Amino acid sequence: MARTLTWGELSVQRPDLARAGRRLLYEFDVGLGFLATVRPDGGPRVHPICPLLTDDGLYGLILPGPKLGDLRRDPRFALHSETCPPPRQDDGFYLTGVVREQDDAELRRRLDAQFLAERQLSEPWPGFDQQVLVEFLIERCLLTLTEGRDGLPSGHTVWTAAAAPTS
Repeated sequence: MARTLTWGELSVQRPDLARAGRRLLYEFDVGLGFLATVRPDGGPRVHPICPLLTDDGLYGLILPGPKLGDLRRDPRFALHSETCPPPRQDDGFYLTGVVREQDDAELRRRLDAQFLAERQLSEPWPGFDQQVLVEFLIERCLLTLTEGRDGLPSGHTVWTAAAAPTS
């Protein structure tokens, strides 16, 4: 298995990429992206997702169904987010790696509260608690910027956990 890091570890290794990625994932104050998984026949499956980002980790609440089944069978994922309106319509952030299910009750409580607060909801809807909490562990990220900013160049910036220093 390839080396992976948490979002918190990426933030230490490449704070510039983490800041830019956070801006793209949370462009509309709610995490938004497209999650790709691997179907049983080996083909791709893509679904919209609302990832949850903390200082320490990147998480998702996944409903039982094909997407969760894919991740339990083959934990590899790709997550992509990009801007829509010009002039930065080609800016994008792409992560690959593996997921790890989380069963920490306190972490789940905090992330549930964050999810509801981001949507200005006071309580969850029926079935909310059926979602499974996963953490996205990062193997590789790609940031694409239409115009350079914040010390990052225009074009593609690639980072891999394999090339990151070990502590």
